[in-house]
Amino acid sequence: MPDLDTTPVAAPHRRRRTVVVSAIVGAVVLVVAVIIAVVVAPQRGTDASPTPSPDASAQADGFERPAGWSQHRPAVHFTPENNWMNDPQKPFLLDGLWHYYYLYNADHPEGNGTAWYHSTSTDLVHWEDQGIAIEKYANGLGDIWTGTAVVDERGSAGFGEGAVIALVTQQHDGVQRQSLFVSTDGGYEFESYEGNPVMENPGAADWRDPRVFWDDAAGHWVMALAEHDRIGFYTSRNLRDWTYSSDFATTGLGVLECPDLFPMAVDGDPDDVRWVLVAGANGAAEGMTTGTAYWTGDWDGERFVADGAGHQWLDHGSDYYAAVTWDDPRLSADERLASRYGIGWMNNWAYAGRFPTEDWQGGSDSIVRSIRLVSDGGRATLRSTPAAELLALEGEAQPIDDARLDPGGGAEIPVPSSDAYRLRLDVAAADDAEVRVTIATGDGRFATVGYDFAAGVAFVARDADAVAAGMPEAYRELRTAPVAAVDGRLHLDVVVDAASVEVFAGDGEAALTMATFGAGGERGLRIESVRGPVEVTDASVTPLRVAPVERQSSERRG
Repeated sequence: MPDLDTTPVAAPHRRRRTVVVSAIVGAVVLVVAVIIAVVVAPQRGTDASPTPSPDASAQADGFERPAGWSQHRPAVHFTPENNWMNDPQKPFLLDGLWHYYYLYNADHPEGNGTAWYHSTSTDLVHWEDQGIAIEKYANGLGDIWTGTAVVDERGSAGFGEGAVIALVTQQHDGVQRQSLFVSTDGGYEFESYEGNPVMENPGAADWRDPRVFWDDAAGHWVMALAEHDRIGFYTSRNLRDWTYSSDFATTGLGVLECPDLFPMAVDGDPDDVRWVLVAGANGAAEGMTTGTAYWTGDWDGERFVADGAGHQWLDHGSDYYAAVTWDDPRLSADERLASRYGIGWMNNWAYAGRFPTEDWQGGSDSIVRSIRLVSDGGRATLRSTPAAELLALEGEAQPIDDARLDPGGGAEIPVPSSDAYRLRLDVAAADDAEVRVTIATGDGRFATVGYDFAAGVAFVARDADAVAAGMPEAYRELRTAPVAAVDGRLHLDVVVDAASVEVFAGDGEAALTMATFGAGGERGLRIESVRGPVEVTDASVTPLRVAPVERQSSERRG
């Protein structure tokens, strides 16, 4: 593997809640690079370089940063207006509107505890604040942790057909319990059920994050609950009374959190359906940090039995945690099995409160992704790519001429004037080659993303960005994702924003999600070959419009 030179260089001239959650570090390998909102060019070569089309800085309105935004406020990633955010909650659709909640601490950093903050969207790209939906410390059982909100279409809980029921973890004096909250106004305001808690703690230290869904085949509600090193399964007819069914135990993954369980059709085939169990996990034993692990297998309405292949990782970056997935109920049954949406918290408990954001803390969410289940060498494997909804923010793509880059050679690529943009390219080379792209953000600071053909891995390095020197080792470590080139060729799709980079390699075979921060100043983008000649084809840079969260001034705001 190559040794990345992280010495600062001159930028190319161009224009939970504050509660405890484990976050463990992991080591990672290194190889190849492609892009990010803070990276500078290494030594320049003299080989033939791609000739880009005219700069995208003259794009239409909607790409410029709004006046008054702080330096690291992302353009296309969800953030709160202020205070603290962490775990996303699974969205649901009601009357054509997506309802999304996340953990929010209005008292950060002085005060502890999280509430559920509410936002809505018609397209999963543009969001509108709706204020606090479930208040913390309001019923004597503690603050509000992760859970699930569902639309009770059958009225099974006894609050009427169409009531929105939220089952959440509350912790009081170190004891975690499950409580039920009811909304009869479509999910905007919830009231605590008088019979709370609906699930009393059986004496477990870790007993949290209920994921709830209706199992139509079994005719009952199902709850997956994180219980230290295992996921417990419970069933209910009415969302209030729960019966233990079984559990799924793991080893070597630390304390599990934020489970999910759902069916998917392999390669879209409705006759080949597997169930996918997901959990936040600690990958330190595998050279990773905390992340999102998953298993494929069978579910009979009460018990999950995994395939014998073991767990896999949905994302290999440092900052994709507490992930949730959901489908679109407007689609046909077969279409709902073929694809799902996904979103994760773009942060890590190893350094969660140390990001250099001034007006809010806790990082951001990832972009919404499209998730599929495919057969990869006979093994059912999830693949993720940016959701098609992101296309609504794209401006005119700026094509980059095909080019052959010899070792040490490279090319400067005009950077759009927008804070966020998307780089797509195909790279082809012999087995010993490596390609990198770097992006400069001023003061010689940068991050690197790329692909090493010899090792067969994509990677992201951010140990030379503007904040790495003051961060723990978990932040500075290189992160890699195995992905094989096909006939010596690999596609890279990279989404860059003011404080992050998300890399999707191949046909979604590998994803790397990383927060990263620049120093401000002139930006640059450079692609280069480090080893062996590399062919760059079908490349383009596309600016992304700003999608600010619309802030409410109504009485709903908390």
